[in-house]
Amino acid sequence: MLCLAIMFALVKLASERGVHLVESLFYRQALAMPIVFGWIMLTQGAASVRTQRIGGHISRTTLGLVGMVFNFGAYILLPLTEATTIGFTMPIVATILSAVLLKEATGIHRWSAVLIGFVGVLVVVRPDTAHFPPLGLAVALVAVVLTSFIALLLRDLGRTEGASVTVFWFTFLSIPPLGIAMIFVAQAHDPLTWGILAMIGISGGLAQLGMTGALRWAPVSVVLPMDYSTLLWATALGWLFWNEWPQPTTWIGAALIVASGLYIAWREHIRLKAARDVVVA
Repeated sequence: MLCLAIMFALVKLASERGVHLVESLFYRQALAMPIVFGWIMLTQGAASVRTQRIGGHISRTTLGLVGMVFNFGAYILLPLTEATTIGFTMPIVATILSAVLLKEATGIHRWSAVLIGFVGVLVVVRPDTAHFPPLGLAVALVAVVLTSFIALLLRDLGRTEGASVTVFWFTFLSIPPLGIAMIFVAQAHDPLTWGILAMIGISGGLAQLGMTGALRWAPVSVVLPMDYSTLLWATALGWLFWNEWPQPTTWIGAALIVASGLYIAWREHIRLKAARDVVVA
């Protein structure tokens, strides 16, 4: 989560130094590729990336690239803490999509958590004021919806594909289209900016490996709450680089959103545990 917060902060810094969004995306993926592949070689071997679901990985890559555009855009347009807080609504939106698209049973507990989460969003964005740029808020909310769709795709891929395989194919398949786009936007930079771009790729790759390893060595119910530690890192980095400090309403809204997300994760854990108990019985 620390690596993830660093990556988004560096994307914002790079944008302020004239780096095109496509450049940040390209170097994020291209420089992460050797880190991801090296990890796979050391732990599982090259043969582990074989897949019979290349179509699913292409779909995940297509949607993932669009999602990255909006996620990076949100952090460029909004303060780090606020962009991070709005991103935490992903479990809330994913719950709605699961109920609507997958017809999953969603009881009063999770719907109540969804409602509390949306109240938290309203507290953060303060629609009665002009505290944040409307474009930034719109981009951040679209990013949340796209990330929720990606979560559904990953759930489907996860039935047959390991996390490392999914990470590898997303990184690998995203480089060619980004490379083509780079023909039109690539530009020279000063040494400091090149260093920032390199660190975007390295921190992004390490974040992916960290999350993959966490899910490998600990239960999902233990790992997922750690996502919310990003808020602390984003706040620290926002203060360090931009002298930004969240509004009091951001902390109140974040508390509601985090509580909502944690409760949804806990109810999902209970539901899956009950389903396993029924199968065993």
